[in-house]
Amino acid sequence: MNITTQRLTTHHLAEFVELLQVYEAVFDMENFQMPDKSYLKNLLSGEDLIMFVAMHEKAVIGGLTAYVLPSCYSRSAEIYVYDFAVHTNFQRKGVGKHLLSAFADYCRKNNYATFFVQAVTTDVHAVEFYRATGGTPENVVQFTYTDIR
Repeated sequence: MNITTQRLTTHHLAEFVELLQVYEAVFDMENFQMPDKSYLKNLLSGEDLIMFVAMHEKAVIGGLTAYVLPSCYSRSAEIYVYDFAVHTNFQRKGVGKHLLSAFADYCRKNNYATFFVQAVTTDVHAVEFYRATGGTPENVVQFTYTDIR
């Protein structure tokens, strides 16, 4: 299978929409409403949000969304991978590994020393994937505050 990867820029609005549709399907996002195109273009123009996609035959089949977190401890920012998904038809075929490898190369070339990603402990496939690709697990408890508006 021929897989290509790329970082999305302001010229990739269609691919961004496809990536969000992959997220919607993989994450079972009920009642998801696609943000308007001007909002999406604005996200693509920023430097603090990184979106990578994996493509097969010109279609987005997976991707990740990551945030650049400046550090007060060093000049090198850290990267938080918030979303990572591969379309169910392409899972367990090397797409995620290819995508993560391309993203790690991007981080190295841009002097980001660390990136991290969370996985719910009950998502056995995700936990196994991150272990198999060299991630080091940490025991962390995440606290979420909702409805804070």
